[in-house]
Amino acid sequence: MDVPLATAARPANARDKLLQAARGMIRARGYSATSVDDLCAAAGVTKGAFFHHFASKEALAVAAADDWSQTTSALFAAAPYHDLADPLDRVLGYIDFRASLLDGPVETFSCLVGTMVQEAFASSPAIREACEASIFGHARSLEADIAAAMAQHGVTGVSAASLALHTQAVLQGAFILAKAHGGSGVAAQSVGHLKRYFTLVFTSPQT
Repeated sequence: MDVPLATAARPANARDKLLQAARGMIRARGYSATSVDDLCAAAGVTKGAFFHHFASKEALAVAAADDWSQTTSALFAAAPYHDLADPLDRVLGYIDFRASLLDGPVETFSCLVGTMVQEAFASSPAIREACEASIFGHARSLEADIAAAMAQHGVTGVSAASLALHTQAVLQGAFILAKAHGGSGVAAQSVGHLKRYFTLVFTSPQT
């Protein structure tokens, strides 16, 4: 899930400072290239404070994935597309909202959990499971609107769950393209194609 959180208020306690540092540094450098020393320096805390709150870098990563889920859930829950009456408009509004977040350097809009799981899916089951919970949990938040739009438009032969996951597949792929290409433009194009896909699926006659 992309979210521009670089301008968030500086947290007051060591644990939250470390979580914020992890959010920024892992998106910019990757999980493997971010050391405990780096995190402590960025957070302005001692190593003793780090290990007081987290048993290991892996434990911090798991906590950061959960923190990411909570923070982004609040952002999306407050987004204006929820106020739209038509469920298809809400789904398309969600995609537009995602497009609006594609601004600035890649590390400010790319997904923390998507970044971590690409590196650690095989080496750390705990990180993989935390990232899965975050990505799949966000997808589930879209299912009710997608299911309502399917019923309204007579879309069959596919599940709301699979369409919700498809949105995340496109978005995560868009972040990879942005990292490879060095900018948000290519990601914005992919999100635009996603909106066109949903529009076609829900407005074309069903056979």
